[in-house]
Amino acid sequence: MATDEKSKILIFGATGYLGKYMVTASVSMGHPTYAYIRPIKPDADSSKLELFKSFESMGVTVIQGELDEHEKLVTVLKQVDVVISTLAVPQHLEQFKIIKAMKEAGNIKRFVPSEFGNDVDRVSGLPPFQALLDNKKKVRRATEEAGIPFTYVSANSFAAYFVDYLLHPHDKSDQVTLYGTGEAKAVLNFEEDVAAYTVKAATDPRVENRVIIYRPPKNIVSQLNLVSSWEKKTGRTMKCIHVPEEEIVKLSESLPFPDNIPVSILHNIFIAGAQMSFELTEKDLEASKLYPDYKYTSIDDLLNICLVNPPKPKLAAFA
Repeated sequence: MATDEKSKILIFGATGYLGKYMVTASVSMGHPTYAYIRPIKPDADSSKLELFKSFESMGVTVIQGELDEHEKLVTVLKQVDVVISTLAVPQHLEQFKIIKAMKEAGNIKRFVPSEFGNDVDRVSGLPPFQALLDNKKKVRRATEEAGIPFTYVSANSFAAYFVDYLLHPHDKSDQVTLYGTGEAKAVLNFEEDVAAYTVKAATDPRVENRVIIYRPPKNIVSQLNLVSSWEKKTGRTMKCIHVPEEEIVKLSESLPFPDNIPVSILHNIFIAGAQMSFELTEKDLEASKLYPDYKYTSIDDLLNICLVNPPKPKLAAFA
């Protein structure tokens, strides 16, 4: 695939948190775009119906089906070149069904499995989170064993989600909760940029059978950095409530599944600092260096947006 070739892109999980951004990015770059979604029921949530209609208005080919419908999957896959999965955490191992169908179809030029967090082969976490990382590893290994060309995406964390989660700009609260000391560095990338980088990488021969890491320098921040920047922009003084590491670890051990997962993720990102726990080498592919002409949204840019149009609370987007 040449970088300027308009590949036919199929997206799984298109109506999910990241999926809708992926569809928009694919369409905006001129790729014939397909979305494989669960069948729309008459009593479906109105937001899902609106999203379905918006996809159609954008020219997206929408296929309704289940992942268990193997023959339908194979038929759809034979029509496309690239597959991007944004399936949510509970469905990660369901991607085995997609891999099986892609292997039978035999024409897929690139598969991007649903990861979009840490580089799972280079970091670890508390047991509840490690279980998720291990599932993503299983999908990687199955993809490789099937001989399907791949691109693995380490997008680190979703910026709009975590800015809302940590700073609560929508309710103008002067109190924030910090996990651990607040000093650990994380990488927060705007969701639209995650989608744009992913579509670029999925059609880029330089990223075939490689891992691409989204670590733009202006998006490497600590919780304390975020609070300080927000204070300067709003002229307010925030009251910081620190939750010690020991408390988070205990919660990860005592809370039932799946409630133990979010606290384990918070520990990984904001206490252990796993996203910045390893240095990038010349052999690593980093998105902002690979695509220097793409203007990504920095954390400072996002905070400026929040001053004017604070985000509304969202459903959990831990990935």
